[in-house]
Amino acid sequence: MFEARSIPQFPAVGALALRFAPLWPLSLAGQRLTDRLGKRHPALFSRLGDQADKVFLIDPTDLPCVFVMRPRPERPQFSAHRRDEEVGWDARIAGPLAALIGLVHGAYDGDALFFSRDLAIEGDTAAVVALRNAIDNEELDLVREATALLGPLAALATPPAQKLASLIGAVSGAPLTRVATGRFE
Repeated sequence: MFEARSIPQFPAVGALALRFAPLWPLSLAGQRLTDRLGKRHPALFSRLGDQADKVFLIDPTDLPCVFVMRPRPERPQFSAHRRDEEVGWDARIAGPLAALIGLVHGAYDGDALFFSRDLAIEGDTAAVVALRNAIDNEELDLVREATALLGPLAALATPPAQKLASLIGAVSGAPLTRVATGRFE
């Protein structure tokens, strides 16, 4: 596991570019990935039970946008929004993008991030705990899940995508792939 203080920030130039870029490509890509996660890992959303109807605000504090997720098993939804846009939510999870990705990949301990104040939780904490447990149970790798969107080409695309993510992760310090034996691959 990585120490909470070693969490890298998203590059400022990238955040500046996102400030002026349209968000519909992020919404579209996020929705496709969310749909795919629901198909490949049905327990991910069904395990949430009553919490699946909650609206989660995923707030990468080093980006000029936020993400809204409604993890309903029958039709999960994902969308990107400008930070200043009014968005209703039941639970908010905020922290640097690398920390949020690292939580999904098992590289960071959520409790340690919370107590070090690198991660903020607001609203329905029971919903956040249910989501965290569901994600931990599925042992997701977002690179593998994203390349699965390529269908039959996924088998060819996954190894180079994993290597590229590992290289970028090694340079940036961000855990961009699933951890193995306490280190990200």
